Amino acid sequence: MNKPLSPYLISTAAPAASSAQLRRSVRGFSSQPVADALLHDCLQEARRAPSGANLQPGYFWQVCGARRDQLSSRLQQAYAAGEQEAEDYGYFPNPLPLSLRKRQVAAAQALYGALGVERGDAAGRGAQFGRNFRFFDAPVALIITIDSGFGPGGYMDLGMAIYGLMLAAQSRGLATCAIGAMASYPGLIRDALALPATQTVVCGMALGYEDMAAPVNQTLTARAELDAYFKRLD
Repeated sequence: MNKPLSPYLISTAAPAASSAQLRRSVRGFSSQPVADALLHDCLQEARRAPSGANLQPGYFWQVCGARRDQLSSRLQQAYAAGEQEAEDYGYFPNPLPLSLRKRQVAAAQALYGALGVERGDAAGRGAQFGRNFRFFDAPVALIITIDSGFGPGGYMDLGMAIYGLMLAAQSRGLATCAIGAMASYPGLIRDALALPATQTVVCGMALGYEDMAAPVNQTLTARAELDAYFKRLD
Protein backbone atom coordinates (compact mmCIF):
# COMPACT_ATOMS: atom_id res chain seq x y z
CA MET A 1 0.00 0.00 0.00
CA ASN A 2 1.16 3.52 -0.75
CA LYS A 3 1.50 5.58 2.40
CA PRO A 4 -0.71 8.70 2.73
CA LEU A 5 1.06 11.82 1.51
CA SER A 6 1.83 14.48 4.07
CA PRO A 7 0.23 17.82 3.20
CA TYR A 8 3.67 19.38 3.65
CA LEU A 9 5.08 17.26 0.82
CA ILE A 10 2.45 18.23 -1.71
CA SER A 11 3.31 20.93 -4.20
CA THR A 12 0.96 23.87 -4.54
CA ALA A 13 2.11 24.50 -8.09
CA ALA A 14 -0.74 22.42 -9.57
CA PRO A 15 -3.97 23.40 -7.75
CA ALA A 16 -6.10 20.54 -9.13
CA ALA A 17 -3.52 17.91 -8.20
CA SER A 18 -3.08 19.52 -4.81
CA SER A 19 -6.82 19.38 -4.10
CA ALA A 20 -6.93 15.70 -5.07
CA GLN A 21 -3.95 14.87 -2.86
CA LEU A 22 -5.22 16.84 0.13
CA ARG A 23 -8.80 15.60 -0.03
CA ARG A 24 -9.75 13.07 2.59
CA SER A 25 -12.87 12.07 4.49
CA VAL A 26 -13.43 14.52 7.34
CA ARG A 27 -15.73 13.46 10.16
CA GLY A 28 -15.33 16.39 12.54
CA PHE A 29 -16.65 19.82 11.55
CA SER A 30 -16.70 23.26 13.10
CA SER A 31 -19.98 25.11 13.62
CA GLN A 32 -19.02 27.77 11.07
CA PRO A 33 -21.85 28.00 8.52
CA VAL A 34 -21.31 27.60 4.79
CA ALA A 35 -22.72 30.43 2.69
CA ASP A 36 -25.38 29.36 0.22
CA ALA A 37 -23.51 31.06 -2.63
CA LEU A 38 -20.36 29.08 -1.81
CA LEU A 39 -22.24 25.77 -1.77
CA HIS A 40 -23.95 26.63 -5.04
CA ASP A 41 -20.60 27.44 -6.66
CA CYS A 42 -19.27 24.05 -5.59
CA LEU A 43 -22.31 22.23 -6.97
CA GLN A 44 -22.16 24.07 -10.28
CA GLU A 45 -18.48 23.22 -10.63
CA ALA A 46 -19.24 19.58 -9.79
CA ARG A 47 -21.72 19.46 -12.66
CA ARG A 48 -18.84 20.06 -15.06
CA ALA A 49 -17.96 16.39 -14.57
CA PRO A 50 -18.05 14.20 -17.69
CA SER A 51 -21.44 12.71 -18.50
CA GLY A 52 -22.46 10.29 -21.23
CA ALA A 53 -24.72 12.07 -23.76
CA ASN A 54 -24.62 14.99 -21.29
CA LEU A 55 -27.49 13.43 -19.32
CA GLN A 56 -26.04 14.64 -15.98
CA PRO A 57 -27.88 12.09 -13.80
CA GLY A 58 -28.52 12.44 -10.11
CA TYR A 59 -29.83 14.94 -7.59
CA PHE A 60 -28.32 16.65 -4.54
CA TRP A 61 -30.89 17.34 -1.83
CA GLN A 62 -29.83 19.70 0.95
CA VAL A 63 -31.62 18.78 4.19
CA CYS A 64 -31.99 21.63 6.65
CA GLY A 65 -33.57 22.66 9.93
CA ALA A 66 -36.36 20.61 11.47
CA ARG A 67 -36.48 18.28 8.46
CA ARG A 68 -32.82 17.39 9.03
CA ASP A 69 -33.33 16.87 12.77
CA GLN A 70 -36.29 14.58 12.12
CA LEU A 71 -34.41 12.58 9.50
CA SER A 72 -31.34 12.11 11.69
CA SER A 73 -33.50 11.12 14.65
CA ARG A 74 -35.35 8.47 12.64
CA LEU A 75 -32.14 7.12 11.15
CA GLN A 76 -30.42 6.88 14.52
CA GLN A 77 -33.42 5.15 16.07
CA ALA A 78 -33.56 2.62 13.24
CA TYR A 79 -29.82 1.94 13.52
CA ALA A 80 -29.91 1.61 17.32
CA ALA A 81 -32.85 -0.80 17.05
CA GLY A 82 -31.01 -2.95 14.54
CA GLU A 83 -33.66 -2.38 11.90
CA GLN A 84 -32.68 -3.35 8.35
CA GLU A 85 -33.99 -2.39 4.93
CA ALA A 86 -33.33 -3.78 1.51
CA GLU A 87 -30.87 -1.41 -0.12
CA ASP A 88 -31.67 0.06 -3.51
CA TYR A 89 -28.42 -1.17 -5.03
CA GLY A 90 -25.53 -3.44 -4.15
CA TYR A 91 -22.31 -1.68 -3.15
CA PHE A 92 -19.93 -4.43 -2.06
CA PRO A 93 -19.17 -7.65 -3.91
CA ASN A 94 -20.80 -10.65 -2.25
CA PRO A 95 -18.75 -12.44 -1.11
CA LEU A 96 -16.12 -9.78 -0.51
CA PRO A 97 -12.71 -11.03 -1.77
CA LEU A 98 -9.99 -11.29 0.86
CA SER A 99 -7.85 -8.67 -0.89
CA LEU A 100 -10.68 -6.14 -0.59
CA ARG A 101 -11.55 -7.24 2.93
CA LYS A 102 -7.98 -6.39 3.97
CA ARG A 103 -8.41 -2.86 2.64
CA GLN A 104 -11.70 -2.51 4.50
CA VAL A 105 -10.14 -3.66 7.76
CA ALA A 106 -7.16 -1.35 7.33
CA ALA A 107 -9.47 1.63 6.81
CA ALA A 108 -11.45 0.75 9.94
CA GLN A 109 -8.25 0.38 11.95
CA ALA A 110 -7.11 3.83 10.81
CA LEU A 111 -10.42 5.40 11.80
CA TYR A 112 -10.90 3.77 15.17
CA GLY A 113 -7.20 4.00 15.94
CA ALA A 114 -7.36 7.77 15.57
CA LEU A 115 -10.27 7.78 18.03
CA GLY A 116 -8.63 5.42 20.50
CA VAL A 117 -11.50 2.94 20.16
CA GLU A 118 -10.32 -0.62 20.75
CA ARG A 119 -11.20 -3.46 18.42
CA GLY A 120 -13.47 -5.14 20.97
CA ASP A 121 -15.27 -1.94 21.95
CA ALA A 122 -18.58 -2.58 20.19
CA ALA A 123 -20.31 0.31 21.95
CA GLY A 124 -17.60 2.76 20.97
CA ARG A 125 -17.61 1.63 17.37
CA GLY A 126 -21.39 1.70 17.24
CA ALA A 127 -21.48 5.24 18.62
CA GLN A 128 -19.01 6.44 16.00
CA PHE A 129 -20.89 4.71 13.18
CA GLY A 130 -24.12 6.27 14.42
CA ARG A 131 -22.63 9.70 13.72
CA ASN A 132 -23.05 8.93 10.02
CA PHE A 133 -26.75 9.48 10.49
CA ARG A 134 -26.16 12.95 11.98
CA PHE A 135 -24.04 13.88 8.96
CA PHE A 136 -21.19 14.15 11.47
CA ASP A 137 -22.82 17.40 12.65
CA ALA A 138 -21.57 19.20 9.54
CA PRO A 139 -23.30 22.49 8.69
CA VAL A 140 -24.35 21.15 5.27
CA ALA A 141 -26.17 17.81 4.95
CA LEU A 142 -26.84 16.35 1.52
CA ILE A 143 -28.72 13.29 0.32
CA ILE A 144 -27.70 12.17 -3.16
CA THR A 145 -30.09 10.19 -5.38
CA ILE A 146 -30.45 8.99 -8.94
CA ASP A 147 -33.47 8.11 -11.04
CA SER A 148 -34.12 4.38 -10.66
CA GLY A 149 -34.10 3.79 -14.42
CA PHE A 150 -30.36 4.42 -14.73
CA GLY A 151 -27.94 1.54 -15.07
CA PRO A 152 -24.24 1.38 -14.11
CA GLY A 153 -23.29 4.14 -16.55
CA GLY A 154 -25.47 6.62 -14.69
CA TYR A 155 -23.79 5.72 -11.41
CA MET A 156 -20.41 6.26 -13.05
CA ASP A 157 -21.42 9.74 -14.18
CA LEU A 158 -22.93 10.62 -10.80
CA GLY A 159 -19.81 9.33 -9.05
CA MET A 160 -17.67 11.72 -11.07
CA ALA A 161 -19.98 14.60 -10.11
CA ILE A 162 -19.76 13.60 -6.44
CA TYR A 163 -15.98 13.59 -6.62
CA GLY A 164 -16.13 16.89 -8.49
CA LEU A 165 -18.09 18.35 -5.57
CA MET A 166 -15.47 17.10 -3.14
CA LEU A 167 -12.64 18.68 -5.12
CA ALA A 168 -14.55 21.93 -5.59
CA ALA A 169 -15.13 22.08 -1.84
CA GLN A 170 -11.50 21.23 -1.07
CA SER A 171 -10.24 24.00 -3.34
CA ARG A 172 -12.37 26.51 -1.39
CA GLY A 173 -11.19 25.50 2.05
CA LEU A 174 -14.11 23.19 2.79
CA ALA A 175 -14.09 19.54 3.82
CA THR A 176 -16.39 16.66 2.93
CA CYS A 177 -17.27 13.10 3.77
CA ALA A 178 -19.39 10.85 1.58
CA ILE A 179 -21.80 8.79 3.70
CA GLY A 180 -22.52 5.39 2.20
CA ALA A 181 -24.43 4.37 5.34
CA MET A 182 -27.40 6.41 4.13
CA ALA A 183 -27.99 3.82 1.42
CA SER A 184 -28.93 1.33 4.15
CA TYR A 185 -32.25 3.11 4.82
CA PRO A 186 -33.60 4.18 1.41
CA GLY A 187 -37.27 3.75 2.27
CA LEU A 188 -36.97 5.70 5.50
CA ILE A 189 -35.14 8.53 3.73
CA ARG A 190 -37.65 8.74 0.88
CA ASP A 191 -40.50 8.83 3.39
CA ALA A 192 -38.88 11.43 5.67
CA LEU A 193 -37.99 13.73 2.78
CA ALA A 194 -41.11 13.04 0.69
CA LEU A 195 -38.96 11.97 -2.25
CA PRO A 196 -40.53 10.15 -5.20
CA ALA A 197 -40.40 6.36 -5.11
CA THR A 198 -38.42 6.56 -8.36
CA GLN A 199 -35.44 8.08 -6.54
CA THR A 200 -32.69 5.61 -5.65
CA VAL A 201 -30.78 6.69 -2.52
CA VAL A 202 -27.09 6.54 -3.42
CA CYS A 203 -25.38 8.13 -0.42
CA GLY A 204 -25.24 11.18 1.80
CA MET A 205 -22.58 13.84 2.17
CA ALA A 206 -21.39 16.02 5.02
CA LEU A 207 -19.82 19.32 4.01
CA GLY A 208 -18.37 22.20 6.00
CA TYR A 209 -15.25 23.58 7.60
CA GLU A 210 -12.97 21.07 9.28
CA ASP A 211 -12.57 21.05 13.03
CA MET A 212 -8.79 20.97 13.09
CA ALA A 213 -8.72 19.80 16.72
CA ALA A 214 -10.99 16.76 16.23
CA PRO A 215 -9.01 13.52 16.76
CA VAL A 216 -11.14 11.71 14.17
CA ASN A 217 -9.68 13.98 11.50
CA GLN A 218 -6.25 12.50 12.05
CA THR A 219 -7.42 9.43 10.13
CA LEU A 220 -5.26 8.75 7.08
CA THR A 221 -5.85 5.81 4.77
CA ALA A 222 -3.37 4.34 2.30
CA ARG A 223 -3.98 3.64 -1.37
CA ALA A 224 -3.05 0.58 -3.39
CA GLU A 225 0.32 0.46 -5.13
CA LEU A 226 0.23 1.39 -8.81
CA ASP A 227 0.89 -2.13 -10.05
CA ALA A 228 -2.22 -3.39 -8.21
CA TYR A 229 -4.53 -1.56 -10.60
CA PHE A 230 -2.47 -0.37 -13.58
CA LYS A 231 -1.17 -2.73 -16.25
CA ARG A 232 0.63 -1.92 -19.46
CA LEU A 233 -0.29 -4.23 -22.33
CA ASP A 234 2.22 -4.34 -25.19
